[in-house]
Amino acid sequence: MCLRTPAERHSVTAPTYAVVNPATGETLKTYDVISDDDLKAAIGRAAAAAGPWGRETSLDDRVAAIRRVAALHTERREELAAIIVREMGKPVQEALGEVDFAAAIYEYYADTAGDLLKDEPIRLLDGDGSAVVRRTPVGLLLGIMPWNFPYYQVARFAGPNLLIGNTILLKHAPQCPESSAAMEEIFHAAGVPTDAYINIYATNEQIEWVIGDPRVQGVSLTGSGRAGAAVAQIAGRHLKKVVLELGGADPFLVLDNDNLDPVVEAATAARMGNGGQACNAAKRFVVLDKHYDEFVQKLTDSMLGMTPSDPTSDDTTLGPLSSVAAAERLEQQVEQALAGGARLVAGGGRDGAFYKPAVIADITPDNPAYSEEFFGPVAQVYKVGSEQEAIALANDTPYGLGSYVFSSDADQANRVADQIEAGMVFVNVVDADGVELPFGGVKASGFGRELGRFGADEFVNKKLIRIG
Repeated sequence: MCLRTPAERHSVTAPTYAVVNPATGETLKTYDVISDDDLKAAIGRAAAAAGPWGRETSLDDRVAAIRRVAALHTERREELAAIIVREMGKPVQEALGEVDFAAAIYEYYADTAGDLLKDEPIRLLDGDGSAVVRRTPVGLLLGIMPWNFPYYQVARFAGPNLLIGNTILLKHAPQCPESSAAMEEIFHAAGVPTDAYINIYATNEQIEWVIGDPRVQGVSLTGSGRAGAAVAQIAGRHLKKVVLELGGADPFLVLDNDNLDPVVEAATAARMGNGGQACNAAKRFVVLDKHYDEFVQKLTDSMLGMTPSDPTSDDTTLGPLSSVAAAERLEQQVEQALAGGARLVAGGGRDGAFYKPAVIADITPDNPAYSEEFFGPVAQVYKVGSEQEAIALANDTPYGLGSYVFSSDADQANRVADQIEAGMVFVNVVDADGVELPFGGVKASGFGRELGRFGADEFVNKKLIRIG
């Protein structure tokens, strides 16, 4: 999200929502932006639905609706996967996996709703009677979602909040209009009232005044730091709570290891999943000097063994980036890194939206690449001489989302994990995200959590009820 400057606010063009297949460059369909009047009406309907949905509908009925959302994702998995293949170029097998993960998130919240929302007794230190904290809905929420995981991102926001009884306006990324419409249809078919979940094709200018509307009680955004700062600024002026999941330059620490082969396999998976277009992907590989040469050679061989190809093929493991613009941006970042003194170990090169995997090294702190997030199949490798140097380099970043620590020494792994400045640390494992595990970061990676019980605790009124 990039909110407009004052000079631009009177020149909104439409449509801005379109399905453009990044593999072919073909524009498949365009969608009109919602009018101001229709958007104001949508806010009114969603706000009015908050009472009936959150306070008059039983938890059992809300659970049944969300369980049905999960079932419909499973029933329509091939149709849903095909949509995001053409919207953002995700290889079809990964697209199917994303749909399945989204279904699992809804199922998890349906299974655990009773425990997550039950009254929490508080032991009184003085006086008679009792006290409990009761979790109740806050009302209407705005979700601003990114393009890289169109279903998963919505699931981790909408799943718990609809169960809690909040209502939702959902603004998806402009390149995901078809998947966002498909999700809205699923919610309604599952029994979520039409006005309790409304998909909006809104401009950034419109979102500014939506956030400021007093009926909107909170905002959840996943996106860039620039977008997060803009949303937080507007929300702060209006005393609105925000949850922000922003960028990451996640370190992957290669410490004392007996066998590098499984480490390289994990490193490749951590860097190359979703074409490297994940906020929590491993991006900076920090390697002890005794392992450096072997690791870099093996990682280079592994990454360059993946060839970008047709995302509709079941055999494809690396598709195009999400757009030509995204590939051009990555190409520019690599060129700037090399101009700043970095060394291209191997790989690289763009063809339309396709970008070949690359490994770059010798990146110094004065190089722009040192503090940037590379959103694509490019790995940065760093050599360090000690455990403490590895920790210092890992933490020397504006970001603090995820991180990875690989060591055959369990004591070392735990010791280092404790010192990493990040919201998540994965030790000797990758691709281990789970519906029950909280997701979020610190520093410029945002604040708040999604998934698990922590994700269900962000937009609730933790109401104290003290009985004498």
